[in-house]
Amino acid sequence: MTSPSPYADDHLTRIAAPEGVSPGTGYSHVVWGTGRFVAVSGQCAFDEKGEVVGEGDPAAQARQVFENLRRCLAAAGAGFEDVVKLTYFVTDVAHLPAVRAARDEVIAPDRLPASSAVQVAALFRPELLLEVEAFAVLPPR
Repeated sequence: MTSPSPYADDHLTRIAAPEGVSPGTGYSHVVWGTGRFVAVSGQCAFDEKGEVVGEGDPAAQARQVFENLRRCLAAAGAGFEDVVKLTYFVTDVAHLPAVRAARDEVIAPDRLPASSAVQVAALFRPELLLEVEAFAVLPPR
């Protein structure tokens, strides 16, 4: 299937709007690549001591979550440029603008991954407002 203007770099191809699909706002509908798959567990707003950062503040929690994702990706030799999918779990969809703002600080607009956002009744601790998991693909060794 061909699509209008896919963006491709070394090992990943992103298609923001496949033919016949309404363009997404702030994500790519399709991302594929070749190489090594990396799965990063859902990250919450914990600092390195296990303390919650930004209790009651979705923007502060989102920044901490993306810092934790950065550290986890780096442990696998990856960066945000390698991310092909993000899944957002939020206790209130009103937190999504804060999550997108934190994401936009670390991911270039021409390298947006595929994304899903889900409002959940609760996370495993009541002071947590969001959790984000990531999938990445690294170039073959």
